[in-house]
Amino acid sequence: MLSSVIQRLRERRDGAADLGEDAGFTLIELMVVLLILAILLAIAIPTFLGVTGGANDRAAQSNLNTALTTVKAAATNNNQQYTGGNQDVTAALLQKNEPSITFSTGAVATQGQVSWYVDGQGVNPVVTPGMGIILASPSKNTSATTGCFYIVDNLQQLAATAGNGGFGDSGNTTSPYQTNEAPAAAGTFYGTGPQTNGKCDASNAMTVNNWKTGGF
Repeated sequence: MLSSVIQRLRERRDGAADLGEDAGFTLIELMVVLLILAILLAIAIPTFLGVTGGANDRAAQSNLNTALTTVKAAATNNNQQYTGGNQDVTAALLQKNEPSITFSTGAVATQGQVSWYVDGQGVNPVVTPGMGIILASPSKNTSATTGCFYIVDNLQQLAATAGNGGFGDSGNTTSPYQTNEAPAAAGTFYGTGPQTNGKCDASNAMTVNNWKTGGF
């Protein structure tokens, strides 16, 4: 559409030149062209940003799914548990098994990094420690409610006893325990939450309140 308008304006200019008139565009003609350009930009920019944001989210989700496959394979080689077997799952082991992802036990801020946290790690919970794991990864696409993607994989039902580092309590000392923490039920769960100071931390799943079982 824009090219046809410009072509007609050129033909008009050329015709005016052939008649000996001053060649050029009138102010109204230029304003019409600028208006068309503004309309096209108003349509194109949000579409472009939406496509870019969706691609960033899918990249973070893909990283987490790859990390999930890696940690589950490591748990299989560790007597079906993340810690406490013959070869505990460690950052070095995960990094060796999946070099394309940077694994960290702390908060991560860069897309392509994955934060991980094992249930009951370093404490003495009621059930066997190391039967659940949280994975978190950031997206370049952020808002007030999104920016971090989480996956929780529990190999069995976990105990949500207060103060033991279990997923169902995060250190609460009295019941009822908060319901928006990492799920303690057996299975794989997916969630989304906001970034904290531009970072995502697997040990802090408090911001996720809409866990799903079928994907993000």
